[in-house]
Amino acid sequence: DEQWVLIGPFLSKLTRRTDGRGRPWRENRAVLNGILWILRTGAPWADLPDRYPSYQTCHRRFQQWVRAGVLRGVLEVLAQALHDEGYLDLQETFIDGSFAPAKQGGAGVGKTKRGKGSKIMAIADRRGLPVAVHIESATPHEVTLVHATLAQRFVKPFPVRLIGDNAYESDRLDADLARRGVELIAPHRKTRTSRTQDGRPLRRYRRRWKIERLFAWFQNFRRLVVRYERYAENFLAMLHLACCLILLRGL
Repeated sequence: DEQWVLIGPFLSKLTRRTDGRGRPWRENRAVLNGILWILRTGAPWADLPDRYPSYQTCHRRFQQWVRAGVLRGVLEVLAQALHDEGYLDLQETFIDGSFAPAKQGGAGVGKTKRGKGSKIMAIADRRGLPVAVHIESATPHEVTLVHATLAQRFVKPFPVRLIGDNAYESDRLDADLARRGVELIAPHRKTRTSRTQDGRPLRRYRRRWKIERLFAWFQNFRRLVVRYERYAENFLAMLHLACCLILLRGL
């Protein structure tokens, strides 16, 4: 009930047709509960239990919200409010990527040694809460997806520090982020000959487990473990909905 009070007002109530024909719209809360069941279980839409509205209704409303950007809008408002109240800490953020196999193919799917799939990029704040997520083909290297991931952040300010593993160690990326006021912290690769950093900033790297924990939270939403959505925007919307629930839990 408390979570619905926060996000319910952002889901516009649908009115009856002017001619009075057709069935009344099912309540948004019941439909959202059906969508959340799909997100949690990863089951096909047709397996939605009878205690929820029909799977056609839930899927149709989900598509409407995706096309209208409703779920993304709810996430941005929620995240910005949490940041303004001090719940999100951007002084120290962590970035990483995860592979999701794609059974249906579609846009944003690429080939890797592990098969076809998509890459989920995420940035977590100091507490491990999500502040940005991005969906991309699994083919590009993660270091090339940093700017796109930052562009998809839910809050207006840039993070002060961005911490990643040695896959993000890049002088060019370091310089690009520095121009935006972002300090990149990543350990050098073993093959690097010239060392350009001391050990003090790298102490923050010890807390990189927080982004790993965020991906573990994502794994609890079985719809994100394997990408069954053919359309990338649908898969991203499921990810946005999972971020909303994680942020609500962090209150």
